[in-house]
Amino acid sequence: MTGGEALLLAFGAGLLGGAMNALAGGGTFATLPALIGIGLPSTVANATSNVGLLPGAATSAWAFRDELGPVGGLSPRLLGAITFAAALAGSLLLVFTPAATFDVIIAWLLLFGTLVLAFGKQAGAWLHDRVAIGPRTLVTVQGVLGIYGGYFGGGVGLITTALYGLLAGIEPRGLFAQRTTMLAVGNLAAAGVFMTTGLVRWTACLPMLVGAVAGGWAGAHVGRRLPAGAVRTWTLFVATATTAVFFWRAYG
Repeated sequence: MTGGEALLLAFGAGLLGGAMNALAGGGTFATLPALIGIGLPSTVANATSNVGLLPGAATSAWAFRDELGPVGGLSPRLLGAITFAAALAGSLLLVFTPAATFDVIIAWLLLFGTLVLAFGKQAGAWLHDRVAIGPRTLVTVQGVLGIYGGYFGGGVGLITTALYGLLAGIEPRGLFAQRTTMLAVGNLAAAGVFMTTGLVRWTACLPMLVGAVAGGWAGAHVGRRLPAGAVRTWTLFVATATTAVFFWRAYG
């Protein structure tokens, strides 16, 4: 692959990844394989993907700012603070994780997110009949999501959508603003760690960043016009495809 082809691939992956994050999450499914395909080690590719998708996530969050509201009685400001602190911890953990361990953990976390997304509504109804799910549970979950987002971030939007739906009973279409905002906050915290530790490959990151901004803007505006059923179907498709790919990478 020539230098020009690598730049074009990085830009195209950023465009697709930014749009995916705005619509349903899972943008890393587009960006990480592309970066590995141009020859970056998996940890460097992950860090570069995180920074490359950050402006796109911020663009989407800004586009949905009028719809931002509380989740399960917790304010976006509190959830954002939890996400930022937890993402710092997760990104530091990635710096010291061996690549082989990294690949195996990712696959199982994505499988969990896919199952929760597929059966979250039924599980939520079952749980609400038997246990009380309150703000403390959501605080804990948000911390775990922040650590995961800083550590890897692949599918974190999907998992966030699934768990918010389970804990707060909100359909995926009603979570665009909250999800994209938490993605942007988590990416920002992790990006600081990755840039400080030198894990970002800027020659691939910059064209991806430009593409992600355009994709995030376009995806956010398209998302406003999509019905809840279409968003849920797309989210399940992306979750299933992402999980299959990373299981193949880990065990294939």
